[in-house]
Amino acid sequence: MKFWTKIIVALVAIWGLAAGAIYLAHAAKPTPEKVTAYLGENLTGKSANERDKRIDQAAAMLNALTLEDRRQLRGNGATQQFFRSLTPEEQGRFLDATLPTGFKQMMANFNRMDPVKRKQFVDRAVTEMKKHEGEETPPRLDDANQKKIVNQGLRSFYNDASADVKLDMAPLIEEMQKANFAR
Repeated sequence: MKFWTKIIVALVAIWGLAAGAIYLAHAAKPTPEKVTAYLGENLTGKSANERDKRIDQAAAMLNALTLEDRRQLRGNGATQQFFRSLTPEEQGRFLDATLPTGFKQMMANFNRMDPVKRKQFVDRAVTEMKKHEGEETPPRLDDANQKKIVNQGLRSFYNDASADVKLDMAPLIEEMQKANFAR
């Protein structure tokens, strides 16, 4: 009888540890709400070392989010506010840390997207670009960081997009090139 009691106690202990580990893993997983709260903390007055740590942690949290969670986060403006509070050099580091993951997720999403929906998306984007053609937009980034975004986006597009996605996205890429040459 003691033998079976020890086995049952051991199994309960193992299941308890497993449940605890799963709970901690879920609790530690970033959510848009947790990232918003983290990004909302002010960087003013922090040392360069502290700022670097916060930027690295923010990038790690952002990279752990799904594409849908990133969209939700972008919608509440927290990332833009955080990004604007950084110096151009810090912005570059943040972009280096977050762009590859974001563009990979986006290309994977385009690859999975229904071709009809993908074409509708491209048509809407081209229409919007044409509607705003020639309008001046205030610069949000310095030239180096703008080039970084474009280069990473194109690299991801050419490396990660399927042949069908490349074909469907051609009109949008052409429109983007026109817009860049018009500047």
